Amino acid sequence: MTIKTILACLTDVQSADSVLNAAALLARRHNAHVTGLHTVESLMVYPGIAMHVPDIVFTEYGKSQIERSETLKATFERHFHAEEFASEWRLLKSQSETAAERIIESAQSADVVIMAAADPDAETHAHARLVETVIRDAGRPVLVVPWDYDADALGQSVVIGWNATREAVRAAHDTLTLLKDGDTAHILRINDHSKDAGTDAISSDLAAAFARRQIQTTLVERCWERPGVAAALNKEALEKGADMIAVGAFGHSRTYDLVIGAATRELLRQSNFPVLFSR
Repeated sequence: MTIKTILACLTDVQSADSVLNAAALLARRHNAHVTGLHTVESLMVYPGIAMHVPDIVFTEYGKSQIERSETLKATFERHFHAEEFASEWRLLKSQSETAAERIIESAQSADVVIMAAADPDAETHAHARLVETVIRDAGRPVLVVPWDYDADALGQSVVIGWNATREAVRAAHDTLTLLKDGDTAHILRINDHSKDAGTDAISSDLAAAFARRQIQTTLVERCWERPGVAAALNKEALEKGADMIAVGAFGHSRTYDLVIGAATRELLRQSNFPVLFSR
């Protein structure tokens, strides 16, 4: 199987080119349909806040939302008007729903969702929380591209973070939808300090399954502590000349991730490469 429906989520003007560059690379390669999605959220006033909000605030907020939507639509059309693959622009307005909920609704019919990573210099964490929510709840693989992403290849040479968990299995098989005959997969076994023969056999079986699809496959084992997972994956991708990383996402509960931290969040903050997150 291969991807045929791509959902490109455009949340702001600054990262739109990065998302659309990635969408175009995949769509050309797989002759896929691209839906460019922008979600407009209403200005929420909570009943518990005892203050009057002047009408001018709502007016100016609405005006800014319209201007942003028009700019994003123009950017989308500029990228895709001359492409051979099909594309469509979709503007959704949220009333009681959040932007994440509207994105998740649209993601249900997509093979892959593309979003930009948070701006590393941003003062708020709103976008990072949005991306995390979509990864957790969409039920679809989410490809998160760097804020300033600009490359000429994507999904042809992939480093797959592997630890034999359910999420890692999903990531490995989601990656297969992006790979074609002759492409390269580097299966990197991480966070494993044991030498369990059963796990070794599973890793070898996975590599063999990739090779049967005519994918050039390597199996690499490394031992890194959790705080270094993002750095390890980025280092491996750089050394192997990969154009993407694929990992299982949020293998623990929300409470665990909040208190202990997660390798997923570490990668969202630090990756120099597009990362496919599967859950």
